[in-house]
Amino acid sequence: MTTASVISGVSVAHQRADLDAIDAAADEDVRTLVASLLEIPEVDEAFALQTCNRVEAYVVTDDEADGRAAVAGVVEDVVPDAVVPMDHETSLRHLMRVACGLESLVVGEDQILGQLRDAYLAARAAGGVGPVLEEALTKAIHVGERARTETAINEGVVSLGSAAVRLARTDFDGDLADATALVVGTGEMGTLAARSLAEHVDHVVVANRTLDNAEHVARALDDVRTSVVGLGALAPALEAADVVVSATGAPESVIDTQLLATAGETYLIDLARPRDVAPGVDALEAVTVVDLDAIEDVTDATAEQRARAAREVEAMIDREFENLLVQYKRKRADEAIGAMYEGAERIKGRELATAFSRLEAAESDEERREVVESLADALVGQLLAAPTRSLRDAAERDDWSTIHTALRLFDPSGDAGSTPPLPPNASPEDIPEAVRDGMPRAVLEQLDD
Repeated sequence: MTTASVISGVSVAHQRADLDAIDAAADEDVRTLVASLLEIPEVDEAFALQTCNRVEAYVVTDDEADGRAAVAGVVEDVVPDAVVPMDHETSLRHLMRVACGLESLVVGEDQILGQLRDAYLAARAAGGVGPVLEEALTKAIHVGERARTETAINEGVVSLGSAAVRLARTDFDGDLADATALVVGTGEMGTLAARSLAEHVDHVVVANRTLDNAEHVARALDDVRTSVVGLGALAPALEAADVVVSATGAPESVIDTQLLATAGETYLIDLARPRDVAPGVDALEAVTVVDLDAIEDVTDATAEQRARAAREVEAMIDREFENLLVQYKRKRADEAIGAMYEGAERIKGRELATAFSRLEAAESDEERREVVESLADALVGQLLAAPTRSLRDAAERDDWSTIHTALRLFDPSGDAGSTPPLPPNASPEDIPEAVRDGMPRAVLEQLDD
């Protein structure tokens, strides 16, 4: 980390991107993406997050333009409208929002926090996490944990998909452990339903007109058997399924009585508008149909609850964001102070060695006094050489703000804070006499010129 280190980020997420755009940005895995970013010479640190709904990359560089160029390579095959670039402060705040679930399809969902933590560990293992990203990521994870323990952001069900699964579990007396679930459609509601079902059933089948999209959703489901089918194979898939959630964007029904003729006992949830399930299906003796109106009744009560919690989380993020910025500023100040002391110690060591050598050769008190005075002059001259050059340059540019800052830092009176502020558009004549008396002659000559 240096005083100029900055984070640059880029996000391709569900708010602006479809599955094709997200796939175009994705790499083989997080670790591979981080490794490729670290190969860029200007990149000091790197982090990436990949889920079924987002691909994000972050780098730390000394120059912001280098950072923007590095993350731009991640999204070079993505349509521009789907890409959100982020500067240092935007990246810090966005990571906290992601960890808290405020950027998720379902506000406050818990899965993203675990995904962020896993991505952090993967980036560390790849050597991508240094002091800058360590602060940012651990803070984001901490805020995400606080959001879920101190607010109701993750309580109740808000998504239609999760509500559908809760209703199905109720009708199945809570026991779906051996069930096969079929999800028709890979849009937002279908994806969320598949994710919710994966926590309770033995097998999830994803059906979609485009198999690539079905495979994308299936790959994101953890700890469950998955398979994918096209809509042309819907009849046998319906026959094998115990629970069906349909949420396509088709202009007309995709499930009719003919497809369900040999399906047997089937619990069918229709989340689509217009409806995916054709009229007359609910008349089949072995089929139970639950429509969108019934599901929405389950979600309305918790939607407002999470909206209130989201406002609390936003306020929490505001406070933690300011705290994080203060941490960064203090670390940068500590780095500058450390460098100053390190340089001063080198000068002191060099001048002491010279002085000790001369003291050994001195034969009188007068000669020894001259050695000590020479040591003091050398220390003062070398320690003030760099500030003197900076002040001379500032004077040439009429930069009196810098000159006044230097006067406060190197207060010749020894009384910190005693130097009065210079008025706007100050000139050399405005510098107090007592201050001028303590300034190096070379600087005064330059100022007077």
